[in-house]
Amino acid sequence: MLFLPTAVLLPQQATQSGIPFKMEELTSPQFVKAVELSGGVCVIPLGIIEKHGPHLPLGTDLFESREAATTAAKKEYAVVYPPYFVGQIFEARHQPGAVAYSNELMWKMLEETCNELSRNGLKKIILVNGHGGNSSFLQYFCQSQLAARKDYIVVLFQERTNPAYSKEIESLKKAKLDGHAGEEETAMMSYIRPDLVDVQAITSQSGADQKRLNVPFGYTGIWWYAKYPNHYASDFAQPNKRLGELLILSWSDQIAELIKYLKNNNTIKELQDEFAKQAENPLKK
Repeated sequence: MLFLPTAVLLPQQATQSGIPFKMEELTSPQFVKAVELSGGVCVIPLGIIEKHGPHLPLGTDLFESREAATTAAKKEYAVVYPPYFVGQIFEARHQPGAVAYSNELMWKMLEETCNELSRNGLKKIILVNGHGGNSSFLQYFCQSQLAARKDYIVVLFQERTNPAYSKEIESLKKAKLDGHAGEEETAMMSYIRPDLVDVQAITSQSGADQKRLNVPFGYTGIWWYAKYPNHYASDFAQPNKRLGELLILSWSDQIAELIKYLKNNNTIKELQDEFAKQAENPLKK
């Protein structure tokens, strides 16, 4: 993939005929044009409100997913939904600042958001998740799109190794344990909003695995708390702006590629419609 330094990315207002891509910045008449320009593709960047170690802001996941989504939209136009913070975060309820909505609300919020986007012509919805605790929930949400006929599609973006950046990224990384609020997240926040990284607080709490639970052949929801009660998983989390930039560019390149694919390909919707028709009468072939 082509390396496109952040410094030469076009300002939002100058991209794609001057139509903003952030949904909240569009006027109503511009929105009509944006739907056409995007090919009906909308990106929802998802995060959460939760503790990120002792040194990163509660909205870290929101900053990261939206930076990746907006950077992608500068490369391949799509409508980008405002930061979306309703998700699964029960495992952080013991920490100050965590906002954990009920199962019913988190499901209905995402379902109705997708329904409303579809009603407004955005029928190809990409979920860009910046929060690890959302992973199982979002996969189940996507699977559940098959429970009833839909006039839109939902695709959960899944990042992979990006050869254009992977070598330099690996050369810059120093952490042996790099998880929640760790080296990568600290680097991305030092690139996106360095003013929100409290460097002095990084080592004030332990990010080590406490190894307090070892259940043979079983999964339990308390696993994360047993390992990382400080809601912090890292042995090295120093700011590195270049690493953060590369991580965002790597992420955004792949989102842009997915946007482009969905603009020009209707296979998912065609298969979804075929499935729905057969599911209504499975004995009729």
